[in-house]
Amino acid sequence: MDALGGRTAVEFTYWLIAAFAGGAFGAAIGALPAFCFTGFAVIAGEAANAIGITGAGSGAELGASGLTGLVGFGPVFGPHIAFAGGAAAAAYAAKKEGAMPPQEDGGYHPGKDIAYALGTRPDVLAVGGLFGVFGATLNTLAASLVSPIVGFDTIAFTVFTSALVHRIVFGYSLFGSPGGSGYFDMTPFENGEEVAADGGSEVMRPAVEPWLPHQYKWSGVTMIGLVGGLLGGFLVITTGSMFLSFGISAASLTFLNLGVEKIPVTHHITLNGSAGAAAFVADPTGSSQLVALLLGGVFGVLGALVGEAGQRVFYAHGDTHVDPPAFALLVVTLLIGVLTVAGVTVRGVYVPF
Repeated sequence: MDALGGRTAVEFTYWLIAAFAGGAFGAAIGALPAFCFTGFAVIAGEAANAIGITGAGSGAELGASGLTGLVGFGPVFGPHIAFAGGAAAAAYAAKKEGAMPPQEDGGYHPGKDIAYALGTRPDVLAVGGLFGVFGATLNTLAASLVSPIVGFDTIAFTVFTSALVHRIVFGYSLFGSPGGSGYFDMTPFENGEEVAADGGSEVMRPAVEPWLPHQYKWSGVTMIGLVGGLLGGFLVITTGSMFLSFGISAASLTFLNLGVEKIPVTHHITLNGSAGAAAFVADPTGSSQLVALLLGGVFGVLGALVGEAGQRVFYAHGDTHVDPPAFALLVVTLLIGVLTVAGVTVRGVYVPF
């Protein structure tokens, strides 16, 4: 197996330099805005694929090609590079005076503010760039050395791992301390309980900080999981595109970034729906089409619930952004990968009809 993903040393160096720029750019414009652009790039790439426009290169880590692989999942807006770099830079900037707005009374820890554009401060952009390089390297190693044995979403794995690394590097607690009876307890947030912010100042913050205040109750999470999973299944069945649903979900976060209330986050739902629909059905026609669609709903619900469990353990009690969707995509695709090795599925992870 080739650890460099089929690239020469020069090509890999070229890729890493571009990844440094991508991570720094993700920090400059903010991790969430960068991810919104991921969505637009994936939509454009999948549309180009649908009408037969091809591009040079490949995003083999995810089975994506052309514009999708090179831009949406590559050094420019690949989540493991731009989003992860932006999240790491926010964690760093939250500890540097003047790099971010101060802690607001009653607000979340500023290290979680992935919507904030960090501008042009050199040290902050350097952190984003270095984590972009880390993301590109880790993803390449995972895709080249591990994924051929057991398939899984290596980009999601890298986004999740990068966040844990930035917590360790910048001196944050890895999991945080539960504000209630345990990591799954969200009642302190519901009751409006607060604790003193960093440094014991008079500024207060919620005792528990759910990832999305409008998307953490199990009933709502299950329902949006079903809806998004069905749509993800429908899109992969009717268009043959594994990633179009992901692109639409990611692009929809533009409105969340602009402050529109209650926009749900669904890319871990729709993409898992597409993956689940395609993995278990050989030919999505006739009655099998209905089976594939329903499997999309099942895997959408699974992705939503795993994501919610992830936010309760890794996000709600911590000080920086550990991405619940990345955790969900990692867990669910790893499950599909294990079932593929066991001979249960008819296709591997992210292999469309």
